[in-house]
Amino acid sequence: MDSLIVFFKALRWQDFIDIALASYILFRFYVLFRGTYVFRVISGLALLWIFQRIAAYLGLIVTSWALQGITAVAAFIIIVVFRNELRSVLQAKNIKNILWGVSPKTIQAPVEIIVSGIFELMKRRIGALLVFPGSEDIDEVVKNGIAWEGKITQEMILSIFWHDNPVHDGAAIIEGDEVRKVGVILPLSHRTDLPSHFGTRHRAAVGMAEKSDALVVVVSEERKSILAVKGAELIKVASPDQLSQLLQRHMGVVADPEAPAGRRSMRLATAGALSVLLVAGLWFSFTTGKDTLIELQVPVRYNNRASGVEIVSASVNSVNLQLSGSGTLIQSLRPSQVQVQLDLKSAAVGTNEFTITSSNISLPPGIVLKTVQPRQVTVTLDRLVRKQLPVQVDWTGKLPEGRILKSVRVMPEAVEIEGGNRIIEDTETVYTQKVPIDGLTKSGTISVGLALQPASLKVAPGSPEKVTVEYIIEKRP
Repeated sequence: MDSLIVFFKALRWQDFIDIALASYILFRFYVLFRGTYVFRVISGLALLWIFQRIAAYLGLIVTSWALQGITAVAAFIIIVVFRNELRSVLQAKNIKNILWGVSPKTIQAPVEIIVSGIFELMKRRIGALLVFPGSEDIDEVVKNGIAWEGKITQEMILSIFWHDNPVHDGAAIIEGDEVRKVGVILPLSHRTDLPSHFGTRHRAAVGMAEKSDALVVVVSEERKSILAVKGAELIKVASPDQLSQLLQRHMGVVADPEAPAGRRSMRLATAGALSVLLVAGLWFSFTTGKDTLIELQVPVRYNNRASGVEIVSASVNSVNLQLSGSGTLIQSLRPSQVQVQLDLKSAAVGTNEFTITSSNISLPPGIVLKTVQPRQVTVTLDRLVRKQLPVQVDWTGKLPEGRILKSVRVMPEAVEIEGGNRIIEDTETVYTQKVPIDGLTKSGTISVGLALQPASLKVAPGSPEKVTVEYIIEKRP
């Protein structure tokens, strides 16, 4: 229980936004694609991915590898095979329909009018071909066609397929309560097991059903019969009631008008809750998976040093941290996210001992500190003072034979140095950087920097960091 409380305390506000945003994206995915073949296929793909994660967690290397490959290939197949369905869903008229709109209420087709119109065609021996699309986009399956966009009436159905109408040989596409297109050419089936009396209309109906989830109704003028085709199923329609049931089942029409709204709201609420649970579970599995150890060398930062006080020396400038966490979090860890800080606010002038604890170390949520090496840090502080010190040239090497260094002049002769009181008290001279004299044969002038020891000493503001050295070399008498 305590570990659970610690875990929830470690959650950041970014984690809650992360879970909420991913849950909403998953929920919108359900709203946009529910009822389509794409949704069913991707649901199976998600199930494969879950099995792959379980296999990887259990250490089933071959099974995990195989499922991972199948999932990758299946994702590519979905994009290629179902590109029309994906395009039809994502081609929203405005951004609201994609981001937060719920699918608009479906306009139900007037089934009774359609059925009476089809049977009237049969009585008058007028051939007809009517297509009722399902959830898949059929625009790339059919060819040609003339936009109609007219409300369905029995008279309209009769006029479209009347013998003298130029578009009577093509198919009519009916969506909702409108005839969307007329004179459409459908793909022909190449099946060899079809009855011999099937003509072009019947083969077009079968071909359309093979390439989409549409319901196609054929009226035969020669045999005075009606045939409904969906998928691989050929249904001889004997009565208006039978055709009405087929159309209602295909279009999702239900008997109780009150049920769909309540059931739809319940489905949406359930989908939203499942989205949150699924994303939260995935997030939890990522952040609390098998622990992975990592070692980092992190510099120590000293904060809140009092003004006028200098850090003379510190036993360490960096410490080694051993951290643990899930593999996902460890892989995403950046060194800049880990900091070690010591507060010098209460430190006194002189030697101070500090113990590094977890309170001195900043870690991202989900990362646990295992060890710190070294844990003890010694910091020596001293008050800053200034002192005027003479400058001496640090010659190195030997003059050529027969030469002597007669005189040396340093400008300026003294500089002001700033540093800890104890060090400044024991320092009497400031030396320059080493000046080699091995090749010097005549007098000259050089500019050379100062070599301050120890490194905590600095040139005071306003004093030069370099000096000019004038030297005179003469022949040895």
